[in-house]
Amino acid sequence: MTEPVQERAHRITSRPKLALLEPLEPARRRRRSRRDSGFSDEPAPWTISQGDGSAAAAVLSLPALGAPTTLPLPGSRGSTSPIELGPSAAYAAAKRALDILLAASLLLLLSPMLVVVALLIKCTDGGPIFFRQRRIGQFGQEFDFFKFRSMVVNAEALRLGLLGQNKHGNSITFKLCRDPRVTWIGRILRKTSMDELPQLWNVLKGEMTLVGPRPAVPGEVVQYDAYERRRLAAVPGLTCIWQVSGRSDLDFRQQVELDLDYIRQRTLWLDLKLLLLTIPAVLSGRGAY
Repeated sequence: MTEPVQERAHRITSRPKLALLEPLEPARRRRRSRRDSGFSDEPAPWTISQGDGSAAAAVLSLPALGAPTTLPLPGSRGSTSPIELGPSAAYAAAKRALDILLAASLLLLLSPMLVVVALLIKCTDGGPIFFRQRRIGQFGQEFDFFKFRSMVVNAEALRLGLLGQNKHGNSITFKLCRDPRVTWIGRILRKTSMDELPQLWNVLKGEMTLVGPRPAVPGEVVQYDAYERRRLAAVPGLTCIWQVSGRSDLDFRQQVELDLDYIRQRTLWLDLKLLLLTIPAVLSGRGAY
């Protein structure tokens, strides 16, 4: 019998700290200074290339990490692990069909509410309705990520002064329990996860999927070690295992463990269970800041 998602998440997150920090390569972690995660028109510092046929691969070239990192493409000859092999063609087709059906339906059904939210954001301070940011997708592909704006207009400029209050400590990810940059309407949107609804457009475009690891900003990805970069082997999603198992209450390393667990075991049935578990997770508001 398949292990329930909640129990599997608890099993992973309750491992000893040493196990969570165990890398696939014996290389020492190298932390990099945080980079601006705002939108940029500069060319992406990563490339996707095809191998010589013996082992197709995505080459992730990040200058801050030194030598390029190679991630095997799904279906590469010689691949052995579930992460390298990738999902089956049937699963990928069914998952894409589910993405299009649910994303289009939700955008249509929720359109009146989306208009009201947009008006409330605009009336709050007159700033932009949407927050657009560059994010990193599967195999390092860069795309424009959309959210309803939940912070003040100059939020990125104020971020450096708040790094010392990071809930995740000296970590790659940055989270505050009571972020002073969040507007009054932004707090409601974040608590209910309504700020994430514009990403349904990213799902329709195929840049994201309904279920998968959350997409990271370039400033975080350049700090990944070889183990953490394995989460880039999947299309990023709206929800995932750690989103229904604590969200921002889990530190970055625990999030990576759960993401890799999902990539190894992903099935359409698991995707459907995670989508259903997302509903009570959103209603509870646990870990949503």
